[in-house]
Order: sequence, then C-alpha cells, then structure tokens
Amino acid sequence: MRPEYSFIIPVYNRPEEIRELLESMLHLQAPVPFEVVIVEDGSDLRSEEIVREYSNRLEISYYFKPNSGPGDSRNYGMKKAKADYFLILDSDVLLPEDYLEQVHQFLLKNPCDCFGGPDAAHPSFSNVQKAIDYSMTSFLTTGGIRGGKKAVNEFQPRSFNMGLSRNAFESSAGFGEIHPGEDPDLSLRLKKMGFKICLIPDARVFHKRRIDWKKFHIQVKKFGLVRPILNLWHPGSARITYWFPSVFMLGLLLSLILAILGVPEFLGIFAIYFLIVGIDAAIKNKSIYIGLLAIRAVFVQFLGYGYGFLNSTYKIGILKIQPEKAFPKLFFKKHSSA
Repeated sequence: MRPEYSFIIPVYNRPEEIRELLESMLHLQAPVPFEVVIVEDGSDLRSEEIVREYSNRLEISYYFKPNSGPGDSRNYGMKKAKADYFLILDSDVLLPEDYLEQVHQFLLKNPCDCFGGPDAAHPSFSNVQKAIDYSMTSFLTTGGIRGGKKAVNEFQPRSFNMGLSRNAFESSAGFGEIHPGEDPDLSLRLKKMGFKICLIPDARVFHKRRIDWKKFHIQVKKFGLVRPILNLWHPGSARITYWFPSVFMLGLLLSLILAILGVPEFLGIFAIYFLIVGIDAAIKNKSIYIGLLAIRAVFVQFLGYGYGFLNSTYKIGILKIQPEKAFPKLFFKKHSSA
C-alpha cells in the first residue's frame, strides 16, 4: 500500500539518535500508512546497521551520500520518497504517540502545503536540555515565533518539525544551501509563491538539543548571523523583534556601566526580567534548579544571537558584502541527485 506520509530524516554521525527516534516511531498511532527515509549525510559513524534492525517493523529506506548539509540531504530524501506529504524531522527528536494522528486530522480539515509544530522537552531530558528548551521556546524569550499560538501569522516552520506537500517541494526546489536558516528561507519563498503556511499546535516533538553551553552559544550566534541574510533575501520579512537580543545585551552592558558609575536603577530592570524568567521556568519545570539554569540559558542565547545579528547586520547591511563572502561557513554546496 502506498504511504500517505514520508518521514524525511537526515543524519550526520548520530546513529544512537536514529535508534531512539525509530523506537518512538514504533509507538505512533498511525491512521494511514507511512514510510521512513533516512539520508546519511557523509557520516563516519553510520546508522545503516541500526536502520536494518527496524526494517522488519517499519517501512524504511536508507541512503548514503557525500556530505552536503542537512538541507540538501532533505531534498535528496524527498526525491526518493513515495508519499505526497513529507514530514521532515531532525535526528535528535522523539515523537509522541499522537504526532501523526495530530498532523493527519489537521490536514483533513485544513489542507496545507507547508506546516509545522512546536518542540518541547521530554521528561527524560537532562536539566540543561530542559533549561535550553525553555529559553528557545518560551514566549518571554522568543515571542512564540517557534510555534507559539500567539504568533500563528508569523510562523515559519523549523526543520526539526516541518511538513511539505510534494507540490510545494517540486515547485520551490526545496531547501537552499544556507545552514542554519534554510527552513525559514524555504517558508518565506513558499509564502511568496502563494502556498499556505500552517501551524499545527498539537503536533509537537520532543527536541533533545544534545549540546553543552559552548555549543549552544555557537548555535544561537549562527541564528543571529543568518537573520539579516534572510531579511536581505526576503524584503518585507524583517521584524523589529529580531533586534531584541542585540538591544537587550547592549542595554545590559550600558546598565552595568551606569551601575559602576553610581546609577544602579537601570540594572534593576534587567534583574527583574531575569527573575521573572527564572520563576516562570522553575514553575513550568517544577524545579528551582532548572529555573536558575534557564536564566543562564537566556543570557547565553541573547549574547550569542545578539552578537551574531549585529555582526551580520554590519557586514551585510552596511558594508554590503555578499553573504557567501561574508560568512562562507554558513553555506553548503549541493551534491544531491535523484
């Protein structure tokens, strides 16, 4: 029977994550047939043996290709897939049992060519993972742009939990060469082309983010570098909220200087904000310790993103350097073929 959904999962040197993801797929409530397409992106640590373990329990295919980045690997997988709907996941997620049911029921009532859902922390995640998850998903820190119900009209699906119709993929040629940022770039291109973008609030995934503080800082700095590039490519997509981390950190620095000079009042505003963040995170995670870690996570997020955003704005917006020349490490070269 032809599958109605094809899960597309690129992987790079993370075989154990693939095992955990496939294990969660065994428990999916599946109202219709689905397949799983694993694309190994030039890994040294391959997932082929693990995929073989699940081949008699899931309709699954495995492909190995030279390293060309996650976007190009997703395009490769979608060319190989059988279904007319592609469900794109990162390798470091787990699926709740109702994930596919939520997607399917939503699409039956609201046909959509590009869609996605939010991410959350699984109870088994470490305290640091839960704190980073809070920082990346809380309305207090991101304004809900990563899947909050209050930002539906501004929603840009992220590739850790993103869906595409075959028509949208073939019409757009899929993901571009930039990474990170290939997912909002595709969403914005599809929106220009007239495709409908949807948020499915209940189609959440558990997103591990297996990263330490240093790697988290590098990741969010790249997010900051990418945003001015996307603003350049997609005029009219810029939002004043994208400046918030940069303005926040500059304001905090100025407040520290004023406090040293004997004017501490402004620093108190920032202390109140971090206190609210800590309390909110502690309540939501039922842990004072995670609340404290969340304060650190928010600081790292704003510092990294804010610096990256200002650096990119200066080089791209003021010096007018071409993005590929200004930040060559953000771009992969395509090598995929059907």
